[in-house]
Amino acid sequence: MEKGFLTLIYLDNAATTWPKPTSVVTEMARFMEECGSSPGRGGHRLARKSRKLVEETRAALSRLFHTEAPEDIWFCLNGTHAINQVCKGWLRPGDHVLTSSWEHHAVARPLAMLQHEIGIKVTHVPPTSSGLIDMDAMEKAITPDTNLIAMTHASNVTGAILPIEEVGEIARHFGIPLLVDAAQTAGRIPIDVQALPIDFLTFPGHKGLFGPQGTGGLYVRPGISLSPLLQGGTGNRSEELTPLNERPYSYESGTQNAPGIVGWRAGLRFLEEKGVEAIHQKELDLIARVRTRLQDLDGVNLYLPPSQNVAILSFNMDGVASEEIATVLDQEYDIAVRSGFHCAPIAHQSNGTGMNGTVRVSPGYFTTDKEIDAFIQAIEEIHREFAGW
Repeated sequence: MEKGFLTLIYLDNAATTWPKPTSVVTEMARFMEECGSSPGRGGHRLARKSRKLVEETRAALSRLFHTEAPEDIWFCLNGTHAINQVCKGWLRPGDHVLTSSWEHHAVARPLAMLQHEIGIKVTHVPPTSSGLIDMDAMEKAITPDTNLIAMTHASNVTGAILPIEEVGEIARHFGIPLLVDAAQTAGRIPIDVQALPIDFLTFPGHKGLFGPQGTGGLYVRPGISLSPLLQGGTGNRSEELTPLNERPYSYESGTQNAPGIVGWRAGLRFLEEKGVEAIHQKELDLIARVRTRLQDLDGVNLYLPPSQNVAILSFNMDGVASEEIATVLDQEYDIAVRSGFHCAPIAHQSNGTGMNGTVRVSPGYFTTDKEIDAFIQAIEEIHREFAGW
């Protein structure tokens, strides 16, 4: 990726995909130049145009996730906002929550806060020896107070795809709602919320859905009611002071990020054109090349998922801190990766990397074979220089 005078190789797509499709940038700029109005705030043509573009984005998300109706999709600021809406809008004092040992802070911290503030109980289901979820332990941990199962669809540390179908079967059997954090899978794995037993699906716009930062969404199964996280103006029924329970607008108070949502609309169109599975396969092919080369290096430890995965690979090098490797890659090779704990210390404890974290590499759709080769060469050189191999 040419960036001014710097040739940058960006391999941190698990954090946010970059670059974006050109259409995302173009549509955001066009909106700001030609419209720029707040959606639904007024009856003039610009407000109507803005609302139309926002609703087209909602409809595109509804098609992607196969919801019963577009109003089952609610716009949020990001995936974390969506998770907070579910946790704080659904859970009550004394409720019990089951979650995995692979969670990002987006799930773990809201639950920890509610545990402290209103006395919910949280059980982190341990992983099996193969590194996923101990389903027997999960079923045994269910109590009469269990009112939510909340877990990631794929680990942002190892890329492992968790068995949501099996978890969902347990949730359905016991009548417990299931929250799935699709931060690493939305736009990478086909997700059908009517076929899967998912009650809440949260997703950021800025990762696999090719939108800009500041966008995200929440699917809520019809018939489920949440207390809104925010109250304020929605553009609907402004004569009423008492908040109304009207999906989705009661959950979208305040001025929306219309430029971001319009850019997201372009990203979703790009996703539809290329195909979810085709994009995922291209990224898997790239990460497989990295895995094949790095696993032959003595003293380089790869943390591989036992079965299906998204295009994420975490590794360490004996005798070299993960932060040092990432810094050298950045400053000497112009390669961007993520190091440390990736906002998921519980996952690192499960992974056996709780002391030092890992180096995480995550290619994207726009990553080239040449860039992957340059990354591998850089790691081989660092391996020789720092590890003394």
